Amino acid sequence: MKWIFKYLLDMRSAALTVSAIILPMSMAGTISQAQAASCWGHNGSLMRLEESGNQRWLYYDNPKSSLHPIGVGTGTLLFDGRKNGNWYSGTARRFSKYCKGTPLEYYVEGPVLQNPLRLVLRGTRQVHRQCRDTGRVANDELVFTYSHRC
Repeated sequence: MKWIFKYLLDMRSAALTVSAIILPMSMAGTISQAQAASCWGHNGSLMRLEESGNQRWLYYDNPKSSLHPIGVGTGTLLFDGRKNGNWYSGTARRFSKYCKGTPLEYYVEGPVLQNPLRLVLRGTRQVHRQCRDTGRVANDELVFTYSHRC
């Protein structure tokens, strides 16, 4: 009997946990393609899109260097939400050097667009200054452009 290795990702926390299991070749096709990750460009960073059913998570896979001082590293969660058809909705995070470890969270939603394949999420967030709400709001647009299968 031929055997194949499959890797499963545990996405219940912000940290990725990778586990390996060994399956007979005949069972290998039973693991959903949804567990395969794809990589997306976003503002000079490479993001990793993970999915399970309709759940979606976008993590920094290779953040641009200017994000390191504010606490963003490989595996930092930027978005978690759901996919319904070609529409994503959920929670985005905005990071600040003044609020390390406690990003501002806000609701975003938007479509998956074609040619080129990209995801555009829009939302309204509170404007903070040194971790304090200013009473103002700003519109945000997060654009992710498909790069490759990770």
